[in-house]
Amino acid sequence: MYKDEELVARSKAGDLQAFDELVCRYERKIYTLAYRMFGNYHDASDLAQEAFLRAFQSLKGFRGDSSFFTWLCRIATNVCRDELRKRYRVSVESLDEEVSIGDWEIKKQIPAANPGPAELYERQELQQELQDLINTLAPEFRMALILRDIQGQSYEEIAEQLECSLGTVKSRISRARSYLKEKILTQQAQVDQREQISQRKRLSI
Repeated sequence: MYKDEELVARSKAGDLQAFDELVCRYERKIYTLAYRMFGNYHDASDLAQEAFLRAFQSLKGFRGDSSFFTWLCRIATNVCRDELRKRYRVSVESLDEEVSIGDWEIKKQIPAANPGPAELYERQELQQELQDLINTLAPEFRMALILRDIQGQSYEEIAEQLECSLGTVKSRISRARSYLKEKILTQQAQVDQREQISQRKRLSI
């Protein structure tokens, strides 16, 4: 397997097959980034293609100061951010105020080895609910959260891509996480309340 640097050099020299190999290497990650930003297959596919097109057009300007993937992610981030600016009309809650929810934390659940249809359906519902909540975040908070918690990038890489300070990145991610936790807790409390009301009604019959 060729290193990114070799493939980039060959791509700059006009080797389209080398660039295709770079696309195959990173298309899933770039698609996932776009999907988490917009929440649907169509937009994610279009924006991922646009990101790779921009990368190909700008390849000669890539100096190698960062890794190719970091550079590619910066392009994909800008593509998503440009699209969000065009269409962003949804009212979102401000994250300027700190959210206090005590010591509660989301616990990772260990899935069963062979989940049944009901469990798979429930997982899909939970994933969609989480995606819907992510979609309510303001673009700058959404992007920072996705780059960190889904793409697994470092705070330094995110700061470079979003062209902001390290402190700003950490603050946005912290507030976005707190916002999502608060919303999840609120939704769960509402579900519990409905179940209690339903149970009381059944007992009174």
